[in-house]
Amino acid sequence: MLFFRPVLELTVLLPGMLLAYLPVKTYLKLTPLKLTCWMLPLLTGICISGGLLCYFLQISTKFVLPFMLLVALLLYHNTLRISLWKSGSIFFAVCAVFACINSFSRAIDAIITADQTISSQTLWFHTKTCILYNLICLSFVLAAWFPASHTAKKLVEDENFAQTWYIFWILPLLFIGLNLFIAPKYRNTLYTGRILKIYIVMSLVLFLILILFYAMFLLMANSLNRNVRLQQENHLLTLQQTRYENLCNAIEEARQARHDIRHQYLQLSSLAEQGDLEKIKDYISSAVSKIPSQDLHFCENQATDSIVGYYSALAARDQIPFLSRLDLPAQMSIDEMDLCIILSNLLENAIEASLKTEPARRAISVTAYLHHNHLLLLHVENAYDTQISEKNHIFQSSKRRGNGVGVQSVRHIAQKNGGDSDFSYENGIFTANIMLRLQLAEMQ
Repeated sequence: MLFFRPVLELTVLLPGMLLAYLPVKTYLKLTPLKLTCWMLPLLTGICISGGLLCYFLQISTKFVLPFMLLVALLLYHNTLRISLWKSGSIFFAVCAVFACINSFSRAIDAIITADQTISSQTLWFHTKTCILYNLICLSFVLAAWFPASHTAKKLVEDENFAQTWYIFWILPLLFIGLNLFIAPKYRNTLYTGRILKIYIVMSLVLFLILILFYAMFLLMANSLNRNVRLQQENHLLTLQQTRYENLCNAIEEARQARHDIRHQYLQLSSLAEQGDLEKIKDYISSAVSKIPSQDLHFCENQATDSIVGYYSALAARDQIPFLSRLDLPAQMSIDEMDLCIILSNLLENAIEASLKTEPARRAISVTAYLHHNHLLLLHVENAYDTQISEKNHIFQSSKRRGNGVGVQSVRHIAQKNGGDSDFSYENGIFTANIMLRLQLAEMQ
């Protein structure tokens, strides 16, 4: 039964992969059931094959484990719709935790086998240690289930935190390196003086510090997310204030026009008595030009009306034709902030693209309506003349190097609301189609 020992050492890969998938369930390319049906047998086979290879070659699992982890990382990344930075960081974060547990298990193994005559060159953990090693890993997965599938999940989904993944992987790699550094080359070293006690303390301290770092990282992410949310709400309030001021100005202009209408009628009557048709035409043309042409109302939904009204005013200022067809009720069971972020991103991109487009071709149109009372459909279209860069189905930013944040944010929000998004560009026209699923309350 000796060959079971290296196999059991490697089977911790199974709970590790389970933990790695918890924060990214919404990004799976397959359903959880289909993924489990082929991933579980494959990983089990890899663990058994790796363990048997270690047994027949009489080598430690540390020589096989890096290759197994590389295969597991490739499988993990290719089953997700996220960047390699995110998937790699999550994968290494789990590996760091299990590296700490491995160090602690090595100390337990030394305690279990203290009274046994075992060579200092023993390659694998004792069978009891292997079982305990797996149980500790499983226990940690169960303990981390809720924070991983909720708090960490929000962190993964937060596009405002996207840049952090470029450097986060350094932290778990550092702790993996520290655990490898403190591991004794020979097991008999642990029985020298107080080495075993020191090793146990160091293993636990590293584990606790790592968990503390993770907790601080999550708290920092939540704090940043709240700040971004407040900034978005303040931006929405600013747009609503601007919209309110525009409405007040338009109402004042209309009031002034009503006040002057009696004088205008008297002037027209005087011109008519003189029979001067040309002066009548000029006077009417002058009066019509003073009538405010800006739309005062776009739809019943106040948040949407504010956003579209603001960007409509920007388009009018820059002489960009702006067409809106909005049919949205005052109340909808959807996060208004999400809807405002989508509209703001799309219309801001549309105006920026229009400013770089030949004036004769400039045009923006936005359409939004409810379909069967449970789907919100949004269509934004604009002309463009610049080069659009897309890499791995991700639009690249035109303002800086790297991925564009606006479109990615729209995609994420659509997915979060059970919907979808589609972006296309051809013949100088960029089109965005967004579908958002309203909550059950609205459907009822």
